[in-house]
Amino acid sequence: MRDVAAAVWQAERMRVAVVAGPDPGHAFPAIALCLRFLAAGDHPVLFTGPRWLDAASAAGIEVCRLEGLAPRAIDDDADAGARIHERAAYISTEILPSLRATMPDLVVSDVLTAGGGMAAERLGVPWVELSPHPLYLPSKALPPIGSGLAPGEGLRGRMRDSVLRTLTARAIRHGRHQRERARESVGLPATDPGPAARLIATLPALEVPRPDWPESTHLIGPLLWEPTDAVLDLPPGDGPLVMVAPSTAHTGVAGMVETVLDALDGTGVRVAISMLDTPPATLPVWASAGLGRQDELLAHASVVVGGGGHGLLAKSLSAGVPIVTVPGGGDQWELANRAARQGSSIVVRPLSPDVLRAAVEKILADPRYASHAAMAAVPTTFPDPTALCRRLLQPSHS
Repeated sequence: MRDVAAAVWQAERMRVAVVAGPDPGHAFPAIALCLRFLAAGDHPVLFTGPRWLDAASAAGIEVCRLEGLAPRAIDDDADAGARIHERAAYISTEILPSLRATMPDLVVSDVLTAGGGMAAERLGVPWVELSPHPLYLPSKALPPIGSGLAPGEGLRGRMRDSVLRTLTARAIRHGRHQRERARESVGLPATDPGPAARLIATLPALEVPRPDWPESTHLIGPLLWEPTDAVLDLPPGDGPLVMVAPSTAHTGVAGMVETVLDALDGTGVRVAISMLDTPPATLPVWASAGLGRQDELLAHASVVVGGGGHGLLAKSLSAGVPIVTVPGGGDQWELANRAARQGSSIVVRPLSPDVLRAAVEKILADPRYASHAAMAAVPTTFPDPTALCRRLLQPSHS
């Protein structure tokens, strides 16, 4: 009878609520995952900020505004733990009525929008965590995430990593206590059971092997989505094309467009600036700017210049294009250094015209960077995230 029940369940559509904040680095992968659910015959409902609701709806996704995003007077955004955990508890309360109305079989909650997972717990619905970047959980064999360091080698290297982990352990414990208090404030047990599974949406080239890879954590490959169908015009000429993509994160480096134009003037390259914001009013003849499909630009680009955000890194390396990374805050330093160690990137920090020009010229002159980017782009067979989610709901898992 169990086999019959499983076969009947497999034929039904799965209703999935996908919860992600409005930052493009998190909203775009959530939209891409919703499209995967649609293609599999399931029924996703996207909860995100209003900026992307129309675009997601136009793609055929049912959408719902993610409530609770507006800052409150009591919020302390200078405290990252409070921002994530206390806001998550508040969001879980704000979205609970809408989430209940969707009657989801499963909730997928972005790693930074933890309120989706809390709301799922409050409804008694299983949930999955989506990380649109490498796995950032602490490991007993890695230096602290965010340091940008490679795992230490030899006795001295392992001792270094151990000392660094000890120095960050207090902050980790403090964050755990903040999460416990936040959970208790909405009636959940202090101890967090965690998600039923984790989906890690990155390339193997950007992940770091660890001996304590968590159970039910799956590397599914990047989730990429283009917010437009428009194709940006390329500048005239036949010089190498440099695609520039300023960071969309609020922690990104400011002034990148102006610095790139200053740095590359007179070098003989062409520049195409892909940006969500309003492009500069005036540009040199060898540059173009605006909103356009990045996958189309990457088909012509010889090198990319951008922040160290995961979305651009994954997109560039998936296309086999090397990148000059100009990391800002958040996880950009970590990711930029991972790409540099893989051999497909040069890190520029702090940003200056001379250093940026030298980095672009070095990548254009040395074919090894493009070769390593192509290695990162080697096709890999990833598990289907929709099938992984469906398996969690099969009768054998209940």
